[in-house]
Amino acid sequence: MATTAERQSPPGQPDGSASYRGGRERPAGGLELWSWLFMRISGIVLLFLAVGHVLIMHVFDGGVSRVDFKFVQLRWQSPLWRTWDWMMLSLALLHGVNGLRSVTMDYVTKPGWRFAVNMVFYTITFTLFVLGTVIVFTFNPANFPQT
Repeated sequence: MATTAERQSPPGQPDGSASYRGGRERPAGGLELWSWLFMRISGIVLLFLAVGHVLIMHVFDGGVSRVDFKFVQLRWQSPLWRTWDWMMLSLALLHGVNGLRSVTMDYVTKPGWRFAVNMVFYTITFTLFVLGTVIVFTFNPANFPQT
């Protein structure tokens, strides 16, 4: 006995046309829209920062063998490189916690648990952000003994 399954139309596509894309739809407004936009923009900026970091630090001009404490001392004398590294740190943390927030919104169904899980993520992110910012902007090579 042969059976046939009816093709169900996805939400928003009453005719079941092929133009349907899987996944969540773009949010209409509010916090969800801004976090959706932030994920796209920060992802593009992070791509350039991270690829630039890898190329500059590990590929060009001698590669990884030249990276040591003295190299970091010389590199961080320039505000450009401190800002570059701080931007990469900041965007990576914010991009990551925003992604974790989205996953939490999708899979943690109880509001109390959702709030608790998000607060743990926000606390860890804030702590790492403060520690990283302090290290990047207060780093003074004179405080370390010369080897």
